Amino acid sequence: MSRPLQLLPSLRRLLATVARSVGIFVPVFLVATFVTFALRSLSGLSPARLQLGEQATPEAIAAVEGQWGLDRPFLTQYAAWLGGVLRGDLGTSWVNGTDVATLIRLGLGVSLSVAALALVIGVVGGVALGTAAGLRPTSRVDRAVTALTTVLSVLPGFVVGIILVAVLAVGLGLFPSAGYAPLTSGVWPWLAHITLPALALSLDVVADVARQLRTGLVTAYRENYVTGAVVRGLGPRRILTRHVLRNATGPLLAVLGLKFPSLVGAAVVTEWIFGLQGFGRFANDSAQAGDVPAVQGVLVVSIVLVVSFNLVVNVLLGRVTPAAARGV
Repeated sequence: MSRPLQLLPSLRRLLATVARSVGIFVPVFLVATFVTFALRSLSGLSPARLQLGEQATPEAIAAVEGQWGLDRPFLTQYAAWLGGVLRGDLGTSWVNGTDVATLIRLGLGVSLSVAALALVIGVVGGVALGTAAGLRPTSRVDRAVTALTTVLSVLPGFVVGIILVAVLAVGLGLFPSAGYAPLTSGVWPWLAHITLPALALSLDVVADVARQLRTGLVTAYRENYVTGAVVRGLGPRRILTRHVLRNATGPLLAVLGLKFPSLVGAAVVTEWIFGLQGFGRFANDSAQAGDVPAVQGVLVVSIVLVVSFNLVVNVLLGRVTPAAARGV
């Protein structure tokens, strides 16, 4: 059989996985955006209150809300807003009149840089620890890894961040203590500014990845196909790389599907410690200011990030684990 014909089943499985994910994404996106847009009506907030103060007259409030199009029927407003979202227009900030998409893009670049490096550190460290523990269950190595991951999982990121700043930035002067340098300024300045916050955020990822991989390896080694591989004379290294790891990484990938979006948006305190104007800090500032269009934009981008990253994870699961490829 020719190679193109051999690739057809894999391509069909890939397309089926993408189609299932998109089929889930569309209704979830519509429901989530509807609820997101309803925030203004539910909150009772108004741009007139922010611009004119609490003592504004009803006539002045009506005039400002008319300028923002808030006097139209709710569904008409939602349809116009959703159309803008689909075109990449997330509206205008009530606080400073700036395009929300521009503000989010500035903060998202910072947070994506930190989150990506934190994920890389977490995966590399977690895979190393999880493999060491999973290959020697109930041994001293396993117990040591279990104790270490327990400690890492309960350490607050802001505490780790403060320690890293005090020791590596202030004490040893190895890294900048605060601020951000874009990638356009050079790879080293960019890495130097994101390494400490990424380390602070990566510890929980290390712990989760190590625990999931350790459990997956122990479970996989108990399966009948491993016994069959041993009977056929396959070596331990080949059994691990060709059979065990493929089935043990399923739960690990599922965890990573949830971790990356949370790293992008949930690092408010860490961003404060390292002086980063990131996505999480922008979301927090917008919520405190009552800037509804900015909060709505943040939620929309968060939804897209979660669904997109989970789509990537589902595709990887379909390629790596046999059960996922069959849609199990």
